[in-house]
Amino acid sequence: MRGDGVRTAAAWAPLTSELAARVREAARRLGTSPATVFHVAWARLLAVLAGRDDVVFGTVLLGRMNAADGADRVVGPLLNTLPVRVPVNGLGAGEAVAMMRTQLARLFDHEHASLTTAQRASRVGADAPLFTSLFNYRHGGAQGDGGPQFEGVRTLFTRERTNYPLTVAVDDDGDELGLGVEAAAPIDPGSVVALLRTTVENLVRSLETVADGGRDTPLSQVPVLDDGERWRAVRDWQGEHVARDRTSVVELFEARAEATPDAVAVVCGGVGVTYAELEARANRLARHLIAKGVGPESPVGGSCWSAGSAWWWRCWPSGRRAACTCRSTSSTPPSGSRGCWTTPAPGSW
Repeated sequence: MRGDGVRTAAAWAPLTSELAARVREAARRLGTSPATVFHVAWARLLAVLAGRDDVVFGTVLLGRMNAADGADRVVGPLLNTLPVRVPVNGLGAGEAVAMMRTQLARLFDHEHASLTTAQRASRVGADAPLFTSLFNYRHGGAQGDGGPQFEGVRTLFTRERTNYPLTVAVDDDGDELGLGVEAAAPIDPGSVVALLRTTVENLVRSLETVADGGRDTPLSQVPVLDDGERWRAVRDWQGEHVARDRTSVVELFEARAEATPDAVAVVCGGVGVTYAELEARANRLARHLIAKGVGPESPVGGSCWSAGSAWWWRCWPSGRRAACTCRSTSSTPPSGSRGCWTTPAPGSW
C-alpha cells in the first residue's frame, strides 16, 4: 500500500460497445490481442503524461502460462509484475503494436522472474524504482462487482490498494471493455480514464488505416486529447486575454544588446558569443546580403560552418528587417569556403 492509502482515488468507466468492437476487430486484423493494443495505448499516453519519449511501466502476468502440470489447481494467485519498455518516438502505431506483441510474448518466458532480477538486468540503481506505473489487463468482471458470491456470505466492503502511484486496469469480460484507474494525489483518476479512452479510440483509428493498407501514423502523433479537452487546454486554461507588446524579435534583440552587450547570448559546444559580438556579426551579414542584391521578402538559403556551432543573425535586406537563421550542418566547409555563404533564390520557395 502506498502510504496509508487515504490519498488514493479511483475511477472506472466503460468503453462504448462500438469502440470495444472496433478494438477487437483491429486487433484481429493485425494478428494480435486487444491486450496488446491497450498496452500500446497506455505507452502513448504515459509518454505524454511523463513528458518522455521512452517509457517503462509494469505489466501484470498470470504466472501460470509456463508453470508445471497441475498449476491450474494450485490455490492462490501466481501473479507477477515485470517491466515493459516502449520507445514512442520513431515507431508507427502498427509497428508499435507488432513490437509490443513480440515483447509480451518474450515476457512469458520470464513470468516467474522476480522484480529484483529485472531491476539488476536493467542496470537501474537499487534505490530507484524500475517503474512507477502499473498496467493490468484483467479477464473477468468489471472492477467493483464484489467478486463471486457464496451462500451465507455477503460482501460488506471491498477496496483495492497498491503501492504504485498510478495503476491502470482494463476489464475484459469477453464482450464489453472497461477502464479503471487508481491514482495517488494529486493525480485525477477520472482525467486519466478520459485521456486513455481518447487515446484508445485514436490509436484504433490509426490501426484500422494500417490494416486497410494505408499509412502507418507515427505513434507520437496519435492524439490523446479530444476536441473538448484540447479547447479547454488552449482556450479556457489561458485565462483572460492580455494585450501583448507589438515589439518585433529584432527590436527586442537590439534592446538587449544595447542594455547588456557583454552578456552571453549563445552557447554551443562550449563556445559563447556575447550580444555585442552577435550584433556585429548580424550587421556584417546584413551588409553582405544587401550587396548581393537581396531585397524585401527575398528568400535566402543559408548554411554555416563553425566547428559545429549554430549561429543566429538578424538581417536588414534593403532596409527592411527580416529574420535569418544559419544553422550548422557540418564541421567542415566546402573547399574554398569560409564562414557563412548565402544564395538568393530565384522566385519564391
